[in-house]
Amino acid sequence: MRERGPALVAAILLTLLVAGTWWAADYARRAIPTDPPQRVTHEPDSWADDFVMVQTDTEGLAANRLEGIRMRHYPDDDSYEIDDARATGQRPDAPITIGTSRLATMNGDSTRIVMDGDAHVHRKPDAERAPLDVTSDQLILHTDTDVVETSLPARVVNGNHVLNGIGMRYDNQTRQLQVFSASDARLSGKDDQPGQPNTKTENSSP
Repeated sequence: MRERGPALVAAILLTLLVAGTWWAADYARRAIPTDPPQRVTHEPDSWADDFVMVQTDTEGLAANRLEGIRMRHYPDDDSYEIDDARATGQRPDAPITIGTSRLATMNGDSTRIVMDGDAHVHRKPDAERAPLDVTSDQLILHTDTDVVETSLPARVVNGNHVLNGIGMRYDNQTRQLQVFSASDARLSGKDDQPGQPNTKTENSSP
């Protein structure tokens, strides 16, 4: 019996030690506050003044340029906002286009730029084409396909042709211009010559 006494005391002490260690660990886990889940909000995490970004094509040539007086990046959707934006499309196989607006929002992969506030896209003239100007409250630029579009009221001035309507799409690669639900159109035969954009108006019911 005397020989079993120390062993029993040691077993009791070991049990108390294990129980005390478990309690201390559990108390510490509950007592120490953990970081709450990170809130995902639309707040900028970086910004820059005099912002300039150049996008190149597969051959390393500059294809698109976006600049503005200030840029903000939003991590929740990986978007960029640019104040007093100027977007230039300068693909070697297409006419140069210049888009301006008070604010521009670009997605993370730089394939879509939404121009808001006094949005204006100007296609420069050349030997075969008259200048083209599109104005609207909002214009959407697809930099990968070189397309400009809007679902809002727009005014298109293509040489001596003037079109006003709701909804517009212009493909700078094919030179095809579509104006939907045209409310006013003034077309002049002076610009009907080879190389002019294919202008199409479509009236759709509301």
